[in-house]
Amino acid sequence: MTSGQQAPADWPQWRGPNRDAAGSFTVPATWPEQLTQKWKVEVGLGYATPLVVGNRVYMFSRQGDNEVMSALDPANGMAVWQTRYPAAFTMHQAAARHQAGPKSTPAFANGRLYSIGMTGAVTALDAASGRQLWQKPGSSVVPMYVTHAFSPLVDRGLVIFHVGGHNQGALTAYDATSGDVKWQWTGDGPGYGSPIVADLGGVHQIVTITQGKVVGVDAANGTLLWERPFVASNFTNAMTPLLYGQTIVVGGAGGATQAFTVTRSNNQWSTTNAWESADAPLRLSNALIVGDAVFGLSNRNMGQYFSLDAKTGKTLWTSEPRQAAQAAIVRAGNVVMSLHDDGSLVVFRSGPTAFETLKRYKVAESETWTQPVLSGNRIFVKDVSTLALWTLN
Repeated sequence: MTSGQQAPADWPQWRGPNRDAAGSFTVPATWPEQLTQKWKVEVGLGYATPLVVGNRVYMFSRQGDNEVMSALDPANGMAVWQTRYPAAFTMHQAAARHQAGPKSTPAFANGRLYSIGMTGAVTALDAASGRQLWQKPGSSVVPMYVTHAFSPLVDRGLVIFHVGGHNQGALTAYDATSGDVKWQWTGDGPGYGSPIVADLGGVHQIVTITQGKVVGVDAANGTLLWERPFVASNFTNAMTPLLYGQTIVVGGAGGATQAFTVTRSNNQWSTTNAWESADAPLRLSNALIVGDAVFGLSNRNMGQYFSLDAKTGKTLWTSEPRQAAQAAIVRAGNVVMSLHDDGSLVVFRSGPTAFETLKRYKVAESETWTQPVLSGNRIFVKDVSTLALWTLN
């Protein structure tokens, strides 16, 4: 939808081919007792999701004072090429435990890789060779917690970033080939979540959560179409919006998960509340749509899975408490895989009245904050500094 022509098993950007956390994965009739680790390699620090495109795995990370883009052979994890640039960086004290590796996932489109590093530098590379095509320096203004976590989106020849920092940001569309700025919207600073594209009210638009709002801007020219206030506690707006038909679902720390619709009448835009659920507050773990339900990990009760009716917001079920502090959740069909931050990968089947745990695997020895990537029968897992490939056979 947003990243050019891709093979079915590709994972070319944040949250997969359609930015909805759904991957092309071969779900087995019977899950094995153990997964097979094919390889594990040191790649560096960071929470960027690996990209899988054709016969390459791309990894964006920090090694020393450099930010590094690596192209790996998926057969053995060996580097085919690496491109690095200096990016000395010190984390805000409040987020120091997360270290200075990139928090933004790159995007692949039409043979190019696009990334934003911790300093805010925006870079385009040739995916075949690693050659730098263009780069834009970061702003002197930084987000509140000095962390650029916005993952770029490529759409119709433009690559979208939210550059700048607290109270001074610019949602910016660069020409994907030349790097020229095509449009900017400067109405708010960046949040820590990432955008989606949606066709609402007959207009193709970028929908994203900023520092203090949810906004929709015209994807062609950056014109603000609509906005509504949205502020998570401590300004940690970290969710990627969900799209269910013509309904947008958002959530954040310290508030209810909510859904709204967007309408246009006589060229005037408005948003209307659809539902709100105080039973399922989100914090840093993104939710996803499974069928006609919103599935996620609430920060209630020390981590509690939930399922909400996507049409009404009614709570369908909640899990037992103390499931996980944080989780990176993806799906294949009606099977959900949740990578807990302790390195456990839990496989669920989500139903209308309950969820069934199918298997639990240990896939990392250190913390895991990066979303796993599904491709065929392969599961790629990034922990603090290594990337591993696990398979079902």
